[in-house]
Amino acid sequence: MPNPDETNVFLEPLRALQNALNHFNKRGVIIGCIAVSLLGKPRLTADLDAMLIASVDQIPEILEVFRGEGLLPRLKEPLPFARRNRMLLLRHTSGTNIDLSLGFLPFELEVIERSVVVDFEGISLRLPSVEDLIIMKAVANRERDLQDIRSLV
Repeated sequence: MPNPDETNVFLEPLRALQNALNHFNKRGVIIGCIAVSLLGKPRLTADLDAMLIASVDQIPEILEVFRGEGLLPRLKEPLPFARRNRMLLLRHTSGTNIDLSLGFLPFELEVIERSVVVDFEGISLRLPSVEDLIIMKAVANRERDLQDIRSLV
């Protein structure tokens, strides 16, 4: 488990992110370093990452729901970037950056189906399975992702 002192800065944005994802009927998961820290060994991070199964046509609805949780677009014009990259770049009112990828691939649908709920500091977080997180990290294939894989194994 991550050290609560190190993650306190993320509690409010993490709660807001999970609340926003909950609006979409279990179609979203927390990924990235927070997932690695909860399912493997803790490591420091500067942002939060999540994936939501959604079409680009849902971006305005997603932005509205996330705005209601204090998660605002980092870009002045978020729609063109989000449609082109299937990614919303957000910032919590606390200043924490959040990258939300819009999933649609069969594997991403399976990630959601196999996801698990983990309680952390009173927040029920939906996370990918360890195996799926390893695959996601292997696809990203950066040095820190390879370190994360070793942590998860």
